[in-house]
Amino acid sequence: MAAEANFLAQSTVFLAAAVICVPIAKRLGLGSVLGYLIAGMLIGPFILGFIGDEREEIMHFAEFGVVIMLFLIGLELEPDKLWRLRKQILGIGAVQVVATSAIIFTAGLLLGLLWQSSLAIALGLSLSSTAIVLQTLNEKELMQTDGGQNSFSVLLFQDIAVIPILALLPLLAVKGLKDQAAENETILEGLPLGLQTLGVLAAVALIFLVGRYLVVPVLRMIARSRVRELFMGTALLIVVSIAYLMQLVGLSAALGTFLAGVILANSEYRHQLESDLEPVKGLLLGLFFIAVGASIDFALVAAKPLLIVSLTLALMAVKFLVLFLIGRFFMLSLSQNFLFSFSLAQAGEFGFVIFAFVSELGVATSETLGIGMSIVALSMTITPLLFIINEKIIQPRLCDRSSEESELPHDVVEEKNQVIIAGFGHFGATVGRFLRANGVEATYIDNDPDQVNLLRTLGFKVYYGDATRPDFLLSAGAAEARVFVSALPSPDENYDLAETLEEFFPNLEIMMRAKNRYDAYEFVDMGLKNIYRETLDTSLRLGADVLIKLGRRAYASKRAGQTFLKQDEQAMWELAEHRHDRERYISEARARIKYQEEVIKRDMEVEQLPVDHAWDSEPLIKSSRES
Repeated sequence: MAAEANFLAQSTVFLAAAVICVPIAKRLGLGSVLGYLIAGMLIGPFILGFIGDEREEIMHFAEFGVVIMLFLIGLELEPDKLWRLRKQILGIGAVQVVATSAIIFTAGLLLGLLWQSSLAIALGLSLSSTAIVLQTLNEKELMQTDGGQNSFSVLLFQDIAVIPILALLPLLAVKGLKDQAAENETILEGLPLGLQTLGVLAAVALIFLVGRYLVVPVLRMIARSRVRELFMGTALLIVVSIAYLMQLVGLSAALGTFLAGVILANSEYRHQLESDLEPVKGLLLGLFFIAVGASIDFALVAAKPLLIVSLTLALMAVKFLVLFLIGRFFMLSLSQNFLFSFSLAQAGEFGFVIFAFVSELGVATSETLGIGMSIVALSMTITPLLFIINEKIIQPRLCDRSSEESELPHDVVEEKNQVIIAGFGHFGATVGRFLRANGVEATYIDNDPDQVNLLRTLGFKVYYGDATRPDFLLSAGAAEARVFVSALPSPDENYDLAETLEEFFPNLEIMMRAKNRYDAYEFVDMGLKNIYRETLDTSLRLGADVLIKLGRRAYASKRAGQTFLKQDEQAMWELAEHRHDRERYISEARARIKYQEEVIKRDMEVEQLPVDHAWDSEPLIKSSRES
């Protein structure tokens, strides 16, 4: 009875703290995450003392909110979209983790730590908070921006990197220190390394097979019962069972549920799963943030305030600088780079997991780990303030730093035209100038504030906005327009835009920019009919000019270029069917190339007409007369 009363008392304290602090924080513009963190600090053992040592147990339970969140994120990511993000995940994510870890590792050595302790601490602090960042980005509707997408890619890589980090830590344990606790043993413990690897692969394969062939039929059966709570229970069963299986084989539960979400992303029950699990996720994440706030050891902070605060600010400054340089290298715009860098400048919840594991292994002293965990919690607490600084101070100055006349419009389009062009860089601007020269007015929109400012100074009426947002497209006249030219530089952005247009504006004829043949294949799979590869026309124009320089007739050279273009376009559509079968694709490609060359060769043998000379340059005409 006492335990039950204690549970009810703790529940009352947590819920009351959330109900009081979160609305106040939201009203002050601080965001819900900071509200939960403040609530945790207030009721924690170091201020009001309403909760004590049980906060660690609450933290373990609340971490399930992070697991559900990653499952829901996986539902939003179709496998094809995840594959398209591979460059950001493996490129930006790997560089961030390695560079940040190297700097922190060096700093730890300079502070006198053993190299084993320094490396363990560096790996723990290099990771950022998936829970806080994704919650805040979704709350502020920033997930679909360049900064949001790159932040997500880095976080995804970090979640995956936790697995090898946890595998590395036992190798850092010094002889004579604590052995790993039995509760961390897995069913694969003690097996040869090869069998452990096979066991892990088998678990991942099982998730794939069950998600692909069993879960959907079960969900279909549950849906027919029309019992809403049973469907929700089934959704929780999926998440819990996969998390348990991942823990049994020693993998990250969050990674396993994320994989399951990706597998179910194409399911017809995707939206139902999202709507049922969203409230549970929100409640558990709120509990998680409260537990984080309560875990801040203010006694330690009070004993060494200057050291802990200085180390926290130094960590965030280092991570911000590394991220900002990475963003510059990957050509993020200035405003998006600030969003990207501020978002990930903190340490994350996986730091608690790694430090707890480090404590069990005895790799670092309890005092060092206490300082490390205080830094993690304090940096997570500061993160919502960084978002506010970026939103209220940095971004307005970036968007309005030239003059009052260069201020960007707030997603309000003042005209309606038959043609809309999204992406007004070099590619889109050339299309727009050509149409305007031929008397066709178009509506120009772009999501890069720096580019919009530049174009407006050059006299172009360009509107700032996110073309993947249906509400903005509606205000831009997409419902009445006839043609939509998608000229965004990123294939991923073009892909998302095409999905939005097909879903909400089927009246539009979509003209799609593609960087190359492989990007074009993605659009072919979507069913698009008008696809334009960036370099194809330019390459053929250059090739035709080479033939003219070598003495060929201009008309014949241009006609050869048009023939090649027609054949290559036809080949692209035919080869798209075989692009996932490498051997078949290569065989068909060779046959198409041979046929293409034969067609052009036959065309060259056609007798030239006298009017062909009209295409030739004057020196070539003079040369032919003299001969």
